Amino acid sequence: METRLQFLIDQARKEITEITSLNELQSRKSHYIGKKSPFTELMKQLKELPKEERPEFGKKINIAKNQLQLMITEKESSLKQLAYETSLSDNIVDITMPGRRRNKGALNPINKVWREIEDVFISMGFDVAEGYDIEDEFHNFDALNTPQDHPARDLSDTFYIDNNILLRTQTSTVQIRVMENHQPPIKIIAPGRCYRNDNDASHSPAFHQVEALVVDEGISFADLKDVLNLFVKRLFGQNIESRIRPHFFPFTEPSAEIDIVCLKCLGKGCNLCKGQGWIELGGAGMVDPNVFDKLGIDSEKYSGYAFGMGIDRVAMLKYKIPDMRMLFENDIRFLKQFK
Repeated sequence: METRLQFLIDQARKEITEITSLNELQSRKSHYIGKKSPFTELMKQLKELPKEERPEFGKKINIAKNQLQLMITEKESSLKQLAYETSLSDNIVDITMPGRRRNKGALNPINKVWREIEDVFISMGFDVAEGYDIEDEFHNFDALNTPQDHPARDLSDTFYIDNNILLRTQTSTVQIRVMENHQPPIKIIAPGRCYRNDNDASHSPAFHQVEALVVDEGISFADLKDVLNLFVKRLFGQNIESRIRPHFFPFTEPSAEIDIVCLKCLGKGCNLCKGQGWIELGGAGMVDPNVFDKLGIDSEKYSGYAFGMGIDRVAMLKYKIPDMRMLFENDIRFLKQFK
């Protein structure tokens, strides 16, 4: 048994010395010091020795196992260090090389136009106001002079959450909340997302609007026209004219629609403007005194104007986008054009 023990020790040392990988080392470790190792078998054979020799020989076996364990630990440490050094040499980074150029993203056309519109109005002294996407019927319809039987209140046009709660159909709700909480003078724009049950090439169930409101003493329709004309020229260019046509909205009196010269043909007539030379941009008008009275603003003392337009529509006109759905499809090929 003495000879057998020495043979096992010599064999283990030789194999451990020649091992070149951590996987191989783990395999041999299990073989030599695991539960089924040759040293364990030797321990079981101690009963064959004379009783007085068993303690001494058992001690030798334990010493041999401990020595092998230490040798395996040292070998493992050296193999890990070698693997680390190899990894460093195989992945050398030349810090003198120029860095990789990262491609920059691009804003969606809606975001670009939204920011441009805000910049134009802020430069004219307007503040930016925000409101809630989820509104009640009073702020979305009643306060805006919209009668109970108006088609806009139908389920076919408006997304209702509950009997009196809905997704706002216009950012005019922000104007109402501002007038509820602030006395004139008021000069704000209210950009934001709106929701209507409509979906085709020129309409989306979730779209973006910007509305403006000015309330003060002595505000007239001429002020409205001047601001609209200045806004159109700053956003679309000095050669783009605007005009106002009579129209009807429940919350303004008198009311009008805003047109701009066709951006494609510059007024000559084309397929975009259907030969008219003009394109509709949005609605406008003087705030109806009934709206002021509902919100506690003295309609005898104050007057005001309001107007609104679709940000998505402005983006389509400005960048000649034929289908509104392209703005929401997240097609990288389309978005790359707006870097």
